Amino acid sequence: METPLSTSGNLPSRPGNRPALTLSGMDFKLLRVFQAVVEAGGFSAAQNELNVGLAAISKQISDLEIRIGMRLCTRGREGFHLTEEGKLVYQAAIELFASVDSFRDRISSAQNELIGDLSIGVIDNTLSDKSSSLIKALRVMHDEAPKVRLRLQASQLDEIERGMVEGRLSLGIVPVYQRREEFDYFELYQETSHAYCAPGHPLFEADDSALDIDSLRHCQVVNHRYAIHRDKASFVNHDSQSASASQVEAVAMLVLTGRFIGFLPEHYARPLVCDGQLRALRPDLIHLSTPFNLILRHNAPRSPLVKAFAQALGVDLKRLV
Repeated sequence: METPLSTSGNLPSRPGNRPALTLSGMDFKLLRVFQAVVEAGGFSAAQNELNVGLAAISKQISDLEIRIGMRLCTRGREGFHLTEEGKLVYQAAIELFASVDSFRDRISSAQNELIGDLSIGVIDNTLSDKSSSLIKALRVMHDEAPKVRLRLQASQLDEIERGMVEGRLSLGIVPVYQRREEFDYFELYQETSHAYCAPGHPLFEADDSALDIDSLRHCQVVNHRYAIHRDKASFVNHDSQSASASQVEAVAMLVLTGRFIGFLPEHYARPLVCDGQLRALRPDLIHLSTPFNLILRHNAPRSPLVKAFAQALGVDLKRLV
């Protein structure tokens, strides 16, 4: 739905002596709607998150644009896109709500009560990993702090890191392939991966006695675009990586063609092995170990909510790794 600001092409004048913007409760609500629309990627995608119809969302964004005198986004047949002013307002909204949350956390802490939103990013395809204490921590957090709203997002590593940097996520639980200076790292557990092949691959029916590390070097290997494993070079040749994938499930799909071998987490591959769809290739010799860490923004204040969740995970925030 078009709005006056999105169709006219002319923004209200911006005189240098315009009075400073004062925020009301309605402004906070409109900014929340705008933030939800941006993070959902458009008006239609934000309907479930906001639990309101498309027309209502469009009107609220239009009201916000008129309120602050800026065109924040374009929407229509060409899709949803932020303007430069929209990018500025979105980032400012993140910082505003982070400040509000910090204020609320401090007041709640003084009252010995945890309340507010805790946004957690976790790498996808880790549900089956019994080494992870995430589900237990979520249960503890809900039972001990029922007024805390848990917001859990499962996605790829780069999306979690970006959400942390932008302030949309309070913490992340991720595999660590290389460290970034923007984060502090706290050890959780190690994930073990093995090399697998599927029926139709020459190694699937081979005897263990005929399998060794050299046998892998002649096979086509799926390149993990999301993982930079230095130890992987001990088992495969870089030149043999003729297929690539950006997620664990995508690696498994390529391996299941019977044309490639690929490294998969042991916990993820186990049911496929039991069904006869995959075979682990000499797991006693060929394996990778990936550290999983809790990550927090470097030098950022640790809110009571973050401290409580870290404790539920069994993490000592004084012990960096």
